[in-house]
Amino acid sequence: MRSIFKIFIISILVFLVSKVEAQELLSLKQAVSIALENNFDIKLSNNQSEMSKNDATIGNAGMLPIVSGNLSRTNQIQSSNVELANGDSRSASNAKSTNLNYGASLNWKIFDGFQMFTNYKRLQELEKLGELNAKLTVQTTIANVIQSYFDLVTQQKQLEATETALEVSIIRLKNAQSRYTLGKGSKLELLAAKVDLNTDTTSLLRQQDLIKASKIKLNQLLARDLKSDFSVDQNLNIDQNLVYTDLKALTAIQNPDIRSANINQKISELYLKQVKGARYPTISLTSGYNFAKSTSPPTAFTIQSNSHGLNYGLTASINIFNGLQQNRLEKNAKLESENAQYDVERIKQAVEAQLLTAYQNYQTNLRLISLEKSNVEVAKENLDITLDKYRLGSIVPLELREAQLNFIDATARYANALYQTKIAEIALKEIAGNINL
Repeated sequence: MRSIFKIFIISILVFLVSKVEAQELLSLKQAVSIALENNFDIKLSNNQSEMSKNDATIGNAGMLPIVSGNLSRTNQIQSSNVELANGDSRSASNAKSTNLNYGASLNWKIFDGFQMFTNYKRLQELEKLGELNAKLTVQTTIANVIQSYFDLVTQQKQLEATETALEVSIIRLKNAQSRYTLGKGSKLELLAAKVDLNTDTTSLLRQQDLIKASKIKLNQLLARDLKSDFSVDQNLNIDQNLVYTDLKALTAIQNPDIRSANINQKISELYLKQVKGARYPTISLTSGYNFAKSTSPPTAFTIQSNSHGLNYGLTASINIFNGLQQNRLEKNAKLESENAQYDVERIKQAVEAQLLTAYQNYQTNLRLISLEKSNVEVAKENLDITLDKYRLGSIVPLELREAQLNFIDATARYANALYQTKIAEIALKEIAGNINL
Protein backbone atom coordinates (compact mmCIF):
# COMPACT_ATOMS: atom_id res chain seq x y z
CA MET A 1 0.00 0.00 0.00
CA ARG A 2 2.81 2.39 0.84
CA SER A 3 4.36 1.91 -2.63
CA ILE A 4 1.06 2.94 -4.25
CA PHE A 5 0.90 5.99 -2.02
CA LYS A 6 4.46 6.96 -3.00
CA ILE A 7 3.55 6.75 -6.69
CA PHE A 8 0.70 9.20 -6.14
CA ILE A 9 2.93 11.59 -4.23
CA ILE A 10 5.67 11.48 -6.88
CA SER A 11 3.18 12.12 -9.68
CA ILE A 12 1.72 15.11 -7.87
CA LEU A 13 5.18 16.53 -7.19
CA VAL A 14 5.95 16.31 -10.90
CA PHE A 15 2.88 18.42 -11.66
CA LEU A 16 3.72 20.99 -9.01
CA VAL A 17 7.37 21.26 -10.09
CA SER A 18 6.34 21.79 -13.70
CA LYS A 19 4.31 24.75 -12.52
CA VAL A 20 7.14 26.57 -10.79
CA GLU A 21 9.66 26.21 -13.61
CA ALA A 22 11.06 29.53 -14.78
CA GLN A 23 8.81 31.06 -17.46
CA GLU A 24 8.65 34.32 -19.31
CA LEU A 25 6.23 36.72 -17.60
CA LEU A 26 4.12 38.11 -20.43
CA SER A 27 2.22 41.23 -19.43
CA LEU A 28 -0.93 42.28 -21.27
CA LYS A 29 0.81 45.39 -22.57
CA GLN A 30 3.63 43.28 -24.00
CA ALA A 31 1.14 40.87 -25.58
CA VAL A 32 -0.72 43.71 -27.32
CA SER A 33 2.56 45.28 -28.47
CA ILE A 34 3.74 41.99 -29.98
CA ALA A 35 0.39 41.50 -31.73
CA LEU A 36 0.46 44.99 -33.22
CA GLU A 37 3.88 44.27 -34.65
CA ASN A 38 3.44 40.66 -35.81
CA ASN A 39 -0.25 39.88 -36.38
CA PHE A 40 -0.88 38.82 -39.98
CA ASP A 41 -4.40 40.30 -40.17
CA ILE A 42 -3.00 43.71 -39.21
CA LYS A 43 -0.27 43.47 -41.84
CA LEU A 44 -2.80 42.52 -44.52
CA SER A 45 -5.19 45.34 -43.60
CA ASN A 46 -2.32 47.87 -43.52
CA ASN A 47 -1.33 46.85 -47.05
CA GLN A 48 -4.94 47.18 -48.21
CA SER A 49 -5.09 50.64 -46.65
CA GLU A 50 -1.86 51.62 -48.40
CA MET A 51 -3.31 50.43 -51.73
CA SER A 52 -6.39 52.61 -51.20
CA LYS A 53 -4.10 55.54 -50.47
CA ASN A 54 -2.11 54.91 -53.64
CA ASP A 55 -5.35 54.88 -55.66
CA ALA A 56 -6.55 58.25 -54.37
CA THR A 57 -4.72 60.43 -56.92
CA ILE A 58 -5.88 62.94 -59.53
CA GLY A 59 -4.23 60.80 -62.18
CA ASN A 60 -6.28 57.75 -61.25
CA ALA A 61 -9.39 59.97 -61.26
CA GLY A 62 -8.70 60.88 -64.94
CA MET A 63 -7.73 64.54 -64.39
CA LEU A 64 -4.25 64.39 -65.96
CA PRO A 65 -3.32 64.13 -69.66
CA ILE A 66 -2.16 60.91 -71.25
CA VAL A 67 1.06 61.14 -73.23
CA SER A 68 2.28 58.21 -75.27
CA GLY A 69 5.18 57.55 -77.58
CA ASN A 70 4.53 55.80 -80.90
CA LEU A 71 6.80 54.00 -83.33
CA SER A 72 5.92 52.00 -86.40
CA ARG A 73 8.01 50.60 -89.26
CA THR A 74 6.76 48.60 -92.22
CA ASN A 75 8.65 47.02 -95.08
CA GLN A 76 7.43 45.73 -98.41
CA ILE A 77 9.05 43.79 -101.24
CA GLN A 78 7.10 44.00 -104.50
CA SER A 79 7.53 43.44 -108.20
CA SER A 80 5.64 46.02 -110.31
CA ASN A 81 5.18 47.17 -113.92
CA VAL A 82 3.83 50.70 -114.55
CA GLU A 83 2.54 52.07 -117.92
CA LEU A 84 2.82 55.86 -118.05
CA ALA A 85 0.49 58.20 -119.94
CA ASN A 86 3.29 59.26 -122.36
CA GLY A 87 3.71 55.67 -123.46
CA ASP A 88 6.77 54.90 -121.35
CA SER A 89 6.83 51.98 -118.98
CA ARG A 90 8.67 51.24 -115.77
CA SER A 91 9.22 47.96 -114.02
CA ALA A 92 10.86 46.81 -110.82
CA SER A 93 11.51 43.32 -109.58
CA ASN A 94 11.62 42.58 -105.82
CA ALA A 95 11.82 46.28 -105.07
CA LYS A 96 11.87 47.20 -101.38
CA SER A 97 9.84 50.05 -99.86
CA THR A 98 9.83 51.22 -96.23
CA ASN A 99 7.69 53.44 -94.01
CA LEU A 100 8.92 54.74 -90.65
CA ASN A 101 6.76 56.80 -88.29
CA TYR A 102 7.54 57.88 -84.74
CA GLY A 103 6.57 60.64 -82.36
CA ALA A 104 4.59 61.54 -79.25
CA SER A 105 0.87 62.12 -78.81
CA LEU A 106 -1.19 63.79 -76.09
CA ASN A 107 -4.81 63.33 -75.14
CA TRP A 108 -6.24 65.40 -72.30
CA LYS A 109 -9.87 65.19 -71.25
CA ILE A 110 -10.65 68.67 -69.95
CA PHE A 111 -14.38 68.26 -69.35
CA ASP A 112 -16.55 65.18 -68.81
CA GLY A 113 -19.53 66.54 -66.91
CA PHE A 114 -17.49 66.85 -63.69
CA GLN A 115 -17.18 63.06 -63.48
CA MET A 116 -13.42 63.21 -62.92
CA PHE A 117 -13.82 65.51 -59.91
CA THR A 118 -16.55 63.31 -58.46
CA ASN A 119 -14.40 60.25 -59.04
CA TYR A 120 -11.50 61.88 -57.18
CA LYS A 121 -13.75 62.55 -54.18
CA ARG A 122 -14.95 58.94 -54.33
CA LEU A 123 -11.34 57.69 -54.29
CA GLN A 124 -10.65 59.90 -51.27
CA GLU A 125 -13.62 58.37 -49.45
CA LEU A 126 -12.34 54.89 -50.33
CA GLU A 127 -8.99 55.90 -48.84
CA LYS A 128 -10.78 56.88 -45.60
CA LEU A 129 -12.62 53.56 -45.67
CA GLY A 130 -9.32 51.70 -46.09
CA GLU A 131 -7.81 53.54 -43.13
CA LEU A 132 -10.91 52.82 -41.04
CA ASN A 133 -10.82 49.12 -41.92
CA ALA A 134 -7.15 49.00 -40.90
CA LYS A 135 -8.00 50.64 -37.56
CA LEU A 136 -10.90 48.23 -37.12
CA THR A 137 -8.58 45.27 -37.66
CA VAL A 138 -6.19 46.68 -35.06
CA GLN A 139 -9.03 47.20 -32.60
CA THR A 140 -10.43 43.71 -33.20
CA THR A 141 -6.98 42.17 -32.78
CA ILE A 142 -6.42 44.04 -29.51
CA ALA A 143 -9.84 42.86 -28.25
CA ASN A 144 -9.03 39.27 -29.19
CA VAL A 145 -5.64 39.45 -27.46
CA ILE A 146 -7.16 40.89 -24.28
CA GLN A 147 -9.91 38.26 -24.29
CA SER A 148 -7.46 35.42 -24.89
CA TYR A 149 -5.08 36.77 -22.23
CA PHE A 150 -7.74 36.95 -19.53
CA ASP A 151 -9.15 33.58 -20.53
CA LEU A 152 -5.70 32.24 -19.67
CA VAL A 153 -5.76 34.15 -16.35
CA THR A 154 -9.14 32.54 -15.55
CA GLN A 155 -7.85 29.08 -16.42
CA GLN A 156 -4.83 29.69 -14.18
CA LYS A 157 -7.07 30.62 -11.24
CA GLN A 158 -9.06 27.45 -11.79
CA LEU A 159 -5.81 25.47 -11.81
CA GLU A 160 -4.87 26.89 -8.42
CA ALA A 161 -8.22 25.77 -6.98
CA THR A 162 -7.72 22.30 -8.45
CA GLU A 163 -4.25 22.09 -6.91
CA THR A 164 -5.65 23.11 -3.51
CA ALA A 165 -8.26 20.37 -3.71
CA LEU A 166 -5.56 17.92 -4.76
CA GLU A 167 -3.43 18.78 -1.76
CA VAL A 168 -6.41 18.02 0.49
CA SER A 169 -6.90 14.69 -1.29
CA ILE A 170 -3.26 13.80 -0.65
CA ILE A 171 -3.70 14.55 3.06
CA ARG A 172 -6.86 12.48 3.10
CA LEU A 173 -5.14 9.51 1.40
CA LYS A 174 -2.22 9.71 3.79
CA ASN A 175 -4.59 9.77 6.75
CA ALA A 176 -6.63 6.87 5.40
CA GLN A 177 -3.41 4.90 4.78
CA SER A 178 -2.27 5.46 8.36
CA ARG A 179 -5.66 4.55 9.82
CA TYR A 180 -5.81 1.39 7.73
CA THR A 181 -2.27 0.37 8.75
CA LEU A 182 -3.11 0.86 12.43
CA GLY A 183 -6.35 -1.07 12.02
CA LYS A 184 -8.54 1.93 12.84
CA GLY A 185 -9.83 2.48 9.33
CA SER A 186 -11.48 0.34 6.71
CA LYS A 187 -10.15 -0.63 3.32
CA LEU A 188 -13.29 0.91 1.82
CA GLU A 189 -12.25 4.29 3.22
CA LEU A 190 -8.76 3.88 1.75
CA LEU A 191 -10.07 2.89 -1.67
CA ALA A 192 -12.49 5.84 -1.71
CA ALA A 193 -9.61 8.21 -0.91
CA LYS A 194 -7.58 6.76 -3.80
CA VAL A 195 -10.52 7.11 -6.22
CA ASP A 196 -11.03 10.75 -5.25
CA LEU A 197 -7.30 11.43 -5.58
CA ASN A 198 -7.39 9.88 -9.04
CA THR A 199 -10.36 12.08 -9.94
CA ASP A 200 -8.59 15.22 -8.73
CA THR A 201 -5.42 14.23 -10.57
CA THR A 202 -7.44 13.83 -13.78
CA SER A 203 -9.00 17.26 -13.23
CA LEU A 204 -5.51 18.72 -12.78
CA LEU A 205 -4.30 17.13 -16.02
CA ARG A 206 -7.31 18.41 -17.95
CA GLN A 207 -6.90 21.89 -16.52
CA GLN A 208 -3.21 21.92 -17.47
CA ASP A 209 -4.22 20.85 -20.97
CA LEU A 210 -6.71 23.73 -21.20
CA ILE A 211 -3.98 26.16 -20.17
CA LYS A 212 -1.64 24.82 -22.85
CA ALA A 213 -4.38 25.19 -25.48
CA SER A 214 -5.04 28.77 -24.32
CA LYS A 215 -1.33 29.58 -24.62
CA ILE A 216 -1.25 28.20 -28.16
CA LYS A 217 -4.24 30.38 -29.07
CA LEU A 218 -2.59 33.50 -27.63
CA ASN A 219 0.72 32.73 -29.35
CA GLN A 220 -1.19 32.40 -32.64
CA LEU A 221 -2.70 35.86 -32.17
CA LEU A 222 0.78 37.20 -31.44
CA ALA A 223 2.09 35.46 -34.61
CA ARG A 224 5.04 33.94 -32.81
CA ASP A 225 6.31 30.44 -32.05
CA LEU A 226 3.26 28.43 -30.97
CA LYS A 227 5.39 26.49 -28.47
CA SER A 228 6.56 29.60 -26.61
CA ASP A 229 5.88 29.12 -22.91
CA PHE A 230 5.07 31.99 -20.56
CA SER A 231 3.18 32.99 -17.45
CA VAL A 232 0.58 35.75 -17.15
CA ASP A 233 -0.26 38.48 -14.68
CA GLN A 234 -3.07 37.17 -12.46
CA ASN A 235 -4.67 40.60 -11.95
CA LEU A 236 -7.74 41.15 -14.16
CA ASN A 237 -7.91 44.94 -13.56
CA ILE A 238 -11.63 45.32 -14.30
CA ASP A 239 -12.84 48.84 -15.07
CA GLN A 240 -15.90 49.26 -12.85
CA ASN A 241 -16.64 52.89 -13.76
CA LEU A 242 -18.15 52.60 -17.23
CA VAL A 243 -21.24 54.81 -17.72
CA TYR A 244 -23.84 53.96 -20.36
CA THR A 245 -24.54 57.55 -21.46
CA ASP A 246 -20.82 58.21 -21.98
CA LEU A 247 -20.41 54.98 -23.96
CA LYS A 248 -23.45 55.79 -26.10
CA ALA A 249 -22.04 59.23 -26.95
CA LEU A 250 -18.67 57.73 -27.90
CA THR A 251 -20.38 55.04 -29.97
CA ALA A 252 -22.21 57.60 -32.11
CA ILE A 253 -18.87 59.23 -32.97
CA GLN A 254 -16.30 56.44 -32.93
CA ASN A 255 -18.02 53.12 -33.66
CA PRO A 256 -16.24 51.62 -36.70
CA ASP A 257 -19.37 50.02 -38.16
CA ILE A 258 -21.32 53.29 -38.05
CA ARG A 259 -18.40 55.23 -39.50
CA SER A 260 -18.01 52.69 -42.31
CA ALA A 261 -21.73 52.91 -43.11
CA ASN A 262 -21.53 56.72 -43.28
CA ILE A 263 -18.57 56.56 -45.66
CA ASN A 264 -20.35 54.00 -47.85
CA GLN A 265 -23.38 56.30 -47.98
CA LYS A 266 -21.16 59.18 -49.13
CA ILE A 267 -19.60 56.93 -51.78
CA SER A 268 -23.05 55.97 -53.11
CA GLU A 269 -24.03 59.64 -53.34
CA LEU A 270 -20.87 60.42 -55.29
CA TYR A 271 -21.53 57.49 -57.59
CA LEU A 272 -24.97 58.91 -58.37
CA LYS A 273 -23.38 62.27 -59.28
CA GLN A 274 -20.82 60.47 -61.42
CA VAL A 275 -23.54 58.61 -63.34
CA LYS A 276 -25.50 61.83 -63.94
CA GLY A 277 -22.33 63.44 -65.30
CA ALA A 278 -22.55 61.19 -68.36
CA ARG A 279 -25.37 63.46 -69.67
CA TYR A 280 -22.87 66.26 -70.28
CA PRO A 281 -20.54 66.47 -73.28
CA THR A 282 -16.97 65.21 -73.15
CA ILE A 283 -14.26 67.57 -74.43
CA SER A 284 -10.64 66.58 -75.00
CA LEU A 285 -7.51 68.29 -76.27
CA THR A 286 -5.29 66.34 -78.64
CA SER A 287 -1.79 67.10 -79.82
CA GLY A 288 1.33 65.37 -81.05
CA TYR A 289 4.61 65.68 -82.86
CA ASN A 290 5.44 63.09 -85.52
CA PHE A 291 8.30 62.14 -87.75
CA ALA A 292 7.78 60.17 -91.00
CA LYS A 293 10.18 58.68 -93.50
CA SER A 294 9.37 56.49 -96.51
CA THR A 295 11.14 54.97 -99.50
CA SER A 296 9.43 53.75 -102.67
CA PRO A 297 10.45 51.52 -105.60
CA PRO A 298 11.77 53.21 -108.80
CA THR A 299 8.36 52.86 -110.44
CA ALA A 300 6.91 55.56 -108.15
CA PHE A 301 7.05 59.28 -108.80
CA THR A 302 8.59 59.87 -105.37
CA ILE A 303 11.43 57.60 -104.37
CA GLN A 304 11.99 58.97 -100.84
CA SER A 305 10.21 61.42 -98.54
CA ASN A 306 10.78 62.85 -95.03
CA SER A 307 8.37 64.87 -92.93
CA HIS A 308 7.89 66.05 -89.36
CA GLY A 309 5.61 68.45 -87.59
CA LEU A 310 3.10 69.31 -84.89
CA ASN A 311 -0.58 68.48 -84.88
CA TYR A 312 -3.21 69.68 -82.42
CA GLY A 313 -6.92 69.81 -82.12
CA LEU A 314 -10.02 69.43 -80.01
CA THR A 315 -12.63 66.70 -79.88
CA ALA A 316 -16.08 66.79 -78.35
CA SER A 317 -18.82 64.21 -78.01
CA ILE A 318 -22.17 63.92 -76.26
CA ASN A 319 -24.45 61.01 -75.61
CA ILE A 320 -27.69 61.62 -77.50
CA PHE A 321 -29.34 58.22 -77.14
CA ASN A 322 -27.94 54.91 -75.82
CA GLY A 323 -31.01 52.74 -75.61
CA LEU A 324 -32.26 54.35 -72.37
CA GLN A 325 -29.24 52.95 -70.52
CA GLN A 326 -28.53 56.33 -68.93
CA ASN A 327 -31.98 56.43 -67.31
CA ARG A 328 -31.54 52.87 -66.03
CA LEU A 329 -28.12 53.62 -64.52
CA GLU A 330 -29.39 56.77 -62.78
CA LYS A 331 -32.41 54.99 -61.30
CA ASN A 332 -30.26 52.14 -59.95
CA ALA A 333 -27.68 54.57 -58.56
CA LYS A 334 -30.44 56.47 -56.76
CA LEU A 335 -31.78 53.23 -55.28
CA GLU A 336 -28.26 52.30 -54.13
CA SER A 337 -28.00 55.67 -52.40
CA GLU A 338 -31.31 55.06 -50.63
CA ASN A 339 -30.17 51.58 -49.58
CA ALA A 340 -26.98 53.08 -48.16
CA GLN A 341 -29.09 55.44 -46.03
CA TYR A 342 -31.24 52.56 -44.82
CA ASP A 343 -28.07 50.62 -44.02
CA VAL A 344 -26.80 53.49 -41.86
CA GLU A 345 -30.01 53.48 -39.83
CA ARG A 346 -30.01 49.67 -39.57
CA ILE A 347 -26.42 49.56 -38.35
CA LYS A 348 -27.02 52.36 -35.83
CA GLN A 349 -29.92 50.43 -34.33
CA ALA A 350 -27.95 47.15 -34.29
CA VAL A 351 -24.95 48.80 -32.62
CA GLU A 352 -27.18 50.45 -30.01
CA ALA A 353 -28.75 47.06 -29.24
CA GLN A 354 -25.28 45.51 -28.87
CA LEU A 355 -24.22 48.32 -26.55
CA LEU A 356 -27.30 48.01 -24.35
CA THR A 357 -27.01 44.21 -24.13
CA ALA A 358 -23.30 44.36 -23.32
CA TYR A 359 -23.89 47.00 -20.65
CA GLN A 360 -26.58 44.91 -18.99
CA ASN A 361 -24.20 41.93 -18.92
CA TYR A 362 -21.50 44.19 -17.53
CA GLN A 363 -23.68 45.40 -14.65
CA THR A 364 -24.97 41.91 -13.83
CA ASN A 365 -21.47 40.44 -13.74
CA LEU A 366 -20.21 43.28 -11.54
CA ARG A 367 -22.79 42.26 -8.95
CA LEU A 368 -21.89 38.58 -9.39
CA ILE A 369 -18.21 39.29 -8.72
CA SER A 370 -18.92 40.51 -5.20
CA LEU A 371 -21.27 37.60 -4.50
CA GLU A 372 -18.97 34.89 -5.87
CA LYS A 373 -15.94 36.34 -4.11
CA SER A 374 -17.79 36.04 -0.83
CA ASN A 375 -18.74 32.46 -1.72
CA VAL A 376 -15.09 31.57 -2.33
CA GLU A 377 -14.07 32.97 1.03
CA VAL A 378 -16.83 31.01 2.77
CA ALA A 379 -16.02 27.82 0.84
CA LYS A 380 -12.30 28.14 1.67
CA GLU A 381 -12.99 28.69 5.35
CA ASN A 382 -15.39 25.75 5.34
CA LEU A 383 -12.75 23.55 3.66
CA ASP A 384 -10.10 24.52 6.22
CA ILE A 385 -12.44 23.82 9.16
CA THR A 386 -13.61 20.56 7.63
CA LEU A 387 -10.03 19.45 7.04
CA ASP A 388 -9.11 20.16 10.68
CA LYS A 389 -12.12 18.18 11.87
CA TYR A 390 -11.20 15.33 9.53
CA ARG A 391 -7.70 15.20 10.98
CA LEU A 392 -9.23 14.97 14.47
CA GLY A 393 -11.52 12.22 13.24
CA SER A 394 -14.73 14.06 14.14
CA ILE A 395 -16.25 13.92 10.62
CA VAL A 396 -16.51 11.30 7.90
CA PRO A 397 -14.50 11.53 4.62
CA LEU A 398 -17.67 12.24 2.64
CA GLU A 399 -18.08 15.60 4.38
CA LEU A 400 -14.48 16.53 3.51
CA ARG A 401 -15.05 15.56 -0.11
CA GLU A 402 -18.17 17.69 -0.25
CA ALA A 403 -16.24 20.66 1.14
CA GLN A 404 -13.57 20.12 -1.53
CA LEU A 405 -16.09 20.11 -4.36
CA ASN A 406 -17.86 23.18 -2.96
CA PHE A 407 -14.58 25.06 -2.90
CA ILE A 408 -13.74 24.07 -6.50
CA ASP A 409 -17.21 25.05 -7.73
CA ALA A 410 -17.14 28.39 -5.89
CA THR A 411 -13.71 29.20 -7.27
CA ALA A 412 -14.82 28.28 -10.81
CA ARG A 413 -17.91 30.51 -10.53
CA TYR A 414 -15.85 33.41 -9.20
CA ALA A 415 -13.23 33.07 -11.94
CA ASN A 416 -15.98 32.86 -14.56
CA ALA A 417 -17.70 35.96 -13.15
CA LEU A 418 -14.42 37.88 -13.36
CA TYR A 419 -13.85 36.68 -16.92
CA GLN A 420 -17.39 37.43 -18.11
CA THR A 421 -17.20 40.92 -16.60
CA LYS A 422 -13.93 41.57 -18.39
CA ILE A 423 -15.40 40.28 -21.67
CA ALA A 424 -18.39 42.61 -21.23
CA GLU A 425 -16.01 45.50 -20.51
CA ILE A 426 -14.00 44.73 -23.67
CA ALA A 427 -17.19 44.45 -25.73
CA LEU A 428 -18.41 47.84 -24.49
CA LYS A 429 -15.13 49.56 -25.29
CA GLU A 430 -14.92 47.84 -28.66
CA ILE A 431 -18.42 49.02 -29.58
CA ALA A 432 -17.54 52.54 -28.44
CA GLY A 433 -14.32 52.40 -30.47
CA ASN A 434 -12.33 53.14 -27.33
CA ILE A 435 -10.35 50.01 -26.46
CA ASN A 436 -7.39 50.68 -24.15
CA LEU A 437 -5.37 48.74 -21.62
